Amino acid sequence: MAKIKVNRKANRILKTYLALTLLSTFASSFIWGINTLFLLDADLSITQAFAANAFFTAGQVLFEVPTGIAADTLGRRASYLLGSATLFVATILYLLLWQTHGPFWAWAVISMLLGLGFTFFSGATEAWLVDGMNAAKYKGTLETVLAKGAIASGVAMLTGTVAGGVIAQFSNLGVPYILRAAMLLLTFIIAFAFMRDEGFSPRKSASLLRETRSVLKASLKYGIRNPPVRWLMLSAPFAGGVSMFAFYAMQPYLLELYGGPESYAIAGIAAAIVAGAQIIGGLLVPFAGKLFHRRTTLLLVGSALSAVVLGLMGFVAIFWVVLILLSMWSIVFAATGPIRQAFINGLIPSEQRATVLSSDNLLSSFGGVVFQPGLGKVAEAWGYPASYVASAAIQFMALPFILFAMRAKAPSDAIKPQTKTGATLKTVSGKQK
Repeated sequence: MAKIKVNRKANRILKTYLALTLLSTFASSFIWGINTLFLLDADLSITQAFAANAFFTAGQVLFEVPTGIAADTLGRRASYLLGSATLFVATILYLLLWQTHGPFWAWAVISMLLGLGFTFFSGATEAWLVDGMNAAKYKGTLETVLAKGAIASGVAMLTGTVAGGVIAQFSNLGVPYILRAAMLLLTFIIAFAFMRDEGFSPRKSASLLRETRSVLKASLKYGIRNPPVRWLMLSAPFAGGVSMFAFYAMQPYLLELYGGPESYAIAGIAAAIVAGAQIIGGLLVPFAGKLFHRRTTLLLVGSALSAVVLGLMGFVAIFWVVLILLSMWSIVFAATGPIRQAFINGLIPSEQRATVLSSDNLLSSFGGVVFQPGLGKVAEAWGYPASYVASAAIQFMALPFILFAMRAKAPSDAIKPQTKTGATLKTVSGKQK
């Protein structure tokens, strides 16, 4: 990976971001490889399991914008701490439901609470990083920094998912959830000690209602009413909804192909493959500019390739082939993520950054609410291969919106070094009043 030029302040912010990304992903990933199996073991049907996941994403849809506004008013550090605390409590409650084989309505409620926890993270963490690097006068492309975060996340996921699968194999499906809760508590302590809002001043003394109206109005201006941002945001439900299903359905699908319904380590290894591919994808990001001069071109090619690979996962239902295809899909997903983030961040001002990013995440989560139960029903009625073919068809629906974003010719579309992350903000915001 190309070396990032950072001064002392930028280096401190980057190290804090990477440490928090590593810890939070490591905490969460203990259960990523076995979550669907955990729900099925709690006597939920396949449809109910994916419906529970849909309630998780419904919680994200419901709380994304309010928590984004909170991060833009109360502060990004406060939002991150609230997220860590909420996820800790929700994880403990999830474990209790599994032990008592709780009713589905309880799974729905706690799943929404988990969604709330992640929304405190979603816009705030990225906004905190971008504003801090701006304040530190960082020189270089934003996607290079975000790619480092993707690599850190991949390393943590690789370790956490393998550990979670193996631990579940030799103990039970509940132990990884206990470890997750412990790591979330550690994440809270580290964030409390080292995370500070820089390049952004929380408006804690202002009227929350007035600030909410002001931030929401401005976020609409720089978000859904801003053509290049709008088109990418509208592509999010298709790509986001499919990615959630494709990852979580992979656990029982691979066990079905492998022929060992209780081989939890296989599910953990599959999730680890996704993590390893994410590391590779992050390493490839700095070289994207050598192949693609525009971010939207890379996003278009990546989205189309993802759809093709998802379709092949359904058509070629062979264990080792599906593992290889899973790796390919994950690499593309990891490589395009930082590019997409850099495109959007270059078009929104600091004051509304967390809210706009949360709005983008909201639409992605909305796709999960809509598509996960339907794809789960397809898997239950016609099998997992059919559900992956259906996922490919949904992924293709994102392509027209990316084409519209390409036609907008946004200033942040060109892949090139800049003197400051988000340096195009002043020009862009000035033209869009």
